[in-house]
Amino acid sequence: MTHYMELLMTNQPWNLIIYMAIPVILAETIAISELYLLFTGKDTGAVKTLSKISGIIVGWYFLGIFVNLLFTAVIPLTTSNGWRGIADVIAVGFYLLGLIPLFGIALLDMNLLYSSASQRERNKLHAIFVGVFLVVAHIAMIFGMADPNMFLAEGDMEHMPGMSHP
Repeated sequence: MTHYMELLMTNQPWNLIIYMAIPVILAETIAISELYLLFTGKDTGAVKTLSKISGIIVGWYFLGIFVNLLFTAVIPLTTSNGWRGIADVIAVGFYLLGLIPLFGIALLDMNLLYSSASQRERNKLHAIFVGVFLVVAHIAMIFGMADPNMFLAEGDMEHMPGMSHP
């Protein structure tokens, strides 16, 4: 089992809620809001406000998750050769890459990024960030559910730096 999946399965249901449900629900709220705003042509109102609040919350929330997992999982696993295979590294790495688009959304929604651009250009970048997050989150989920050793031949683990058997 990958560390990603182990994290979600441990301390049920809290880790699943903290590390998966909250960020994904907020990101999906933003994604659905983006579609609504695109199809209605609206740039103000309750849906725009919901999207903006969700974007700010999820960006800062995920920054907290990133810092927490960096110091409680990534650094200790790397220094102790505790990774379980390349799928394990990909799952955790892509999960943590979610910080870039999510924090980008927060900065956009706080007018700290791309503030001089037109609303249309800001909306484009916002939508790009949503799409990037969906891609990296799904890659993390796919590799997180995989056998962490699926890309290695028997005996390869001993020769890879930072890798150990589960």
